[in-house]
Amino acid sequence: MATSKHYSRRGLIMMAGTSGLLAACGQVSLDQVAGADIDEGAFGNPTFNNHLAQTGRVNARISLARKFAESVPTTVNFAFDSAVIDAEAQQAIRAQADFMRQFPEVKFSVYGHTDAVGGEASNLRLGRRRARAVVSALGQFGVSARRLEALVSFGERQLLVQTDDRERANRRTVTEVSGFVESDPMVLDGRYANLINRNYAASLVPRNGELGQTDTPPR
Repeated sequence: MATSKHYSRRGLIMMAGTSGLLAACGQVSLDQVAGADIDEGAFGNPTFNNHLAQTGRVNARISLARKFAESVPTTVNFAFDSAVIDAEAQQAIRAQADFMRQFPEVKFSVYGHTDAVGGEASNLRLGRRRARAVVSALGQFGVSARRLEALVSFGERQLLVQTDDRERANRRTVTEVSGFVESDPMVLDGRYANLINRNYAASLVPRNGELGQTDTPPR
């Protein structure tokens, strides 16, 4: 009986010591789910989103559009009355192309904008030239032209900064996900692993000068 009491007291002392150590180290309580302290809240989201897309519970185009907008700069800015791609614009376009090559089944539209300076007709032509310039640059970085469409929007209709003066923020193109090359909209289906695998293999091919990889997968 004395031995039993001895070990009971000893157990209580050890438990108290362990609790004190955990408190001192700032650890979570013992009844918390294992690993909860390292989960930032996004663990498993890619698989979950893939499942939603496959089962039709989320629009795959909208999901990819959101991912594109969150991953790369979608806007390219221009000098006044110009459709020339400068160094800053080229960097943004390269990032867009890198994303596009990961999803060769996806199509994109490039919208050209101007500021409010000048007439409507001239702004229409300028916006189209800017959109075509970005599409051409994306092609140089290995994105197939069949996946790209150059569109135009009047600067007066979609100004970011409401001013009649020259404003660089308004002189821009905006690239957006517009759909899928194939008729089946389920780009995130069972072929997704194969898609990622072939683009990973393509990424191992050295760049040739300023040009990146192409949409054509290695055989």
